[in-house]
Amino acid sequence: MKQRLLGSLLAATLSVASLAQSSSQSGTISPYSQFGLGVLSDQSQAVGRGMGGTGIGLRGGTLVNTLNPASYAAVDSQSMVFDAGLSAQLTNFKEGGTRVNARSANFDYAVALFRVKKHLGVSVGVLPFSDIGYSYSTSSYLNNTIGSITETYMGSGGMHQAFIGAGWNLVKPLSIGFNLAYLWGDYDRGVTTTANSSVNSLSKTYKASVSNYTLTLGLQWQQKLSRTDVLTLGATFGLGHKLGADPTCDILNVNTSTLVSDTTTFTINNGLQLPHSYGIGLSWTHKQSLTLAADVTQQKWGSVDFAAYDENSKRYALQSGLLSDRTRVSVGADYAADPNHPSNYLKRVHLRLGAAYATPYYKINGHDGPKELALTAGLGLPLLNKWENRSVLNISAQWVHTSAKDLITENAFRINVGLTFNERWFFKWRID
Repeated sequence: MKQRLLGSLLAATLSVASLAQSSSQSGTISPYSQFGLGVLSDQSQAVGRGMGGTGIGLRGGTLVNTLNPASYAAVDSQSMVFDAGLSAQLTNFKEGGTRVNARSANFDYAVALFRVKKHLGVSVGVLPFSDIGYSYSTSSYLNNTIGSITETYMGSGGMHQAFIGAGWNLVKPLSIGFNLAYLWGDYDRGVTTTANSSVNSLSKTYKASVSNYTLTLGLQWQQKLSRTDVLTLGATFGLGHKLGADPTCDILNVNTSTLVSDTTTFTINNGLQLPHSYGIGLSWTHKQSLTLAADVTQQKWGSVDFAAYDENSKRYALQSGLLSDRTRVSVGADYAADPNHPSNYLKRVHLRLGAAYATPYYKINGHDGPKELALTAGLGLPLLNKWENRSVLNISAQWVHTSAKDLITENAFRINVGLTFNERWFFKWRID
């Protein structure tokens, strides 16, 4: 029965999440998603999202924390944890004196966690990796001969990962773990240039399709400081490697008067790559009531060459200096007066706060892209019934400010909703 249950849950997690990811629209409407592999997604789950996206040092038997797979070893032996989340976002774009509002929504993740044997927890699910979605145009006047030129930019796509991971409590204070994921997705970007006095139009289309893997390793060291205080230290490493994808660039020059067209195609073999990444984090828990956490991560994008078209050489090739190392710092707090109180509901409610700051991983016209500042606040609302239900409805609000000098400023207000099912499935009933 247990094997059937686990198999059914695995199939349901992957099929439902994959369907939602493939059928949903892009989770972003940002023009900055035209750079690199797109806007990198928040890969934390419900609890971490309310705490500024922290997770490397978070550890608990009733939550799924994919940011550090070593945390899986802490899963309750009698529990099956399933967590799914979605988000809705309102974004204000500002450039000069112009302001534009846009809305988007996305299915974010579906993950499950269970114990297969003593000291060994396993997690499966689907997570986001990046999003691409934008459409805008710019116009400029050149001279009396050419007139005005209009450039139209459009892009869509993104990448997702279906993973399986395990965490093992090697010795009492030390746990190690891994996440092995199948990474898939594509992007389709294009720019079309037209002039109101010219008979020619020029368009460039950039495409790539990815089907590869990602590997993340993690460890956690948990130490009791006193009867009421616990400190957890964590570290992660993400393996950088080539993705086996062949990005292409199609250049189409059309004479709109004669309908004669000229097409040039460039292909770069194995032209996309992931960087190595590193992370450290810690959390401190007091009386199982208050948790404070902090993370620092770095992705070494600066060592990765990226495909781009060079207007000077008229070639599409890998170029260095287009990407830069990305550093993210986050802090968060979780408080519940008495999370195990038998009758007082309000004492079981979790209050969460967090903040994060991240540097860009791409450059725009040789300059650093926009930096990102995020503030979060959230609630964890227990769902109670007569069977001692430990499931939780997690709701968090997030404000994200993205800006750089002389570039578009984005202010996004995002609502994240996650439902964590945490049921006692693997204990034996006793009948008198």
